[in-house]
Amino acid sequence: MTARRILYIDDEPGLRRLVQRGLERHGYAVATAADGAEGIARATEGGFDAICLDHYMPGQDGLDTLEGLRALPRLPPVIYVTGSDEGRIAIAALRAGAADYVIKDVGGDFLELLRTAIEDAIERAALRMAHERAEAAVREALDRAEELASQRALLLREVNHRVANSLQLIASLIRLQEGAVQDPSARDALGAMRNRIAAVAQVHRRLYTSEDVRSVALHDYLAGLVREIGHSVDGREIALEAVPMEVPTDRAVSLGVIVSELVTNALKYAYPAGQEGPIRVRLEPTEDGGLLSVEDEGVGTTGRPTGGTGLGRRIVDSLASAVGGTVTQRSGPGGTAVSIRFSLA
Repeated sequence: MTARRILYIDDEPGLRRLVQRGLERHGYAVATAADGAEGIARATEGGFDAICLDHYMPGQDGLDTLEGLRALPRLPPVIYVTGSDEGRIAIAALRAGAADYVIKDVGGDFLELLRTAIEDAIERAALRMAHERAEAAVREALDRAEELASQRALLLREVNHRVANSLQLIASLIRLQEGAVQDPSARDALGAMRNRIAAVAQVHRRLYTSEDVRSVALHDYLAGLVREIGHSVDGREIALEAVPMEVPTDRAVSLGVIVSELVTNALKYAYPAGQEGPIRVRLEPTEDGGLLSVEDEGVGTTGRPTGGTGLGRRIVDSLASAVGGTVTQRSGPGGTAVSIRFSLA
């Protein structure tokens, strides 16, 4: 183990030799300086674990020397040495940056007290440096974590952007296919599929511009979705009454597809050919989740044509189950209302 190096600055030659021999007997390597200027010069060489500094010295006293020592890039702990009646000076030294002070009393326990003060000061300095290194390591780890989180968020936004663009491309291809087919049933099936894709694409578009990819503002998402569905059907206006609420992303996708199915179904069947009527989408929070409904004032289920595949209803039931929801339907001459009560857990 390398001996700890001590610099003892004092203008009294006898005391310097006494301190040097006393500390060296306990395994320290001791260098000495006869005044403040020499002490600063020796300290500048570096490599000391502690500095002991007397107050009364010719040329510049201990406080002036301490001020000069503080200009060093890395100052080891300084133990200030004062007379027995110089408490005011000791306090001034502590305020100026000294780690401790010892009363000079050659006839008493001065050497033992000095050695104890040196050991305590070195230990405190080591603990402080360890604490600073630990804090620096924590800051570095936090900086790395923030950088990784930023990169991850950027990557997720880019992924959502690309997915949204790809889904939009697929929807555009389906629209072209719709125009090419003559069979009304096939055209309706393609239109329904396009609306389902649009529901998923809307979520990814919102995630691309969101700071939090874990949730979606459902009211904003539904506003964009029903507007897009309406534009795809000759500019039909679909009313939305929505209380603002946030839902997990996977919930938003499922609820969006459900709304797409129910609105598409209402557009197809609620009103006889050539007639138009209101279609409303409602959203409101409940104690444990939310209530989503699609309503019309059309002919009701008894007045609708038969022969459909029932795929839309199976999709609604399946997705409602996936979001912990239940589906209820009310239908009569005054119209149809389908409600989904869903949970957020």
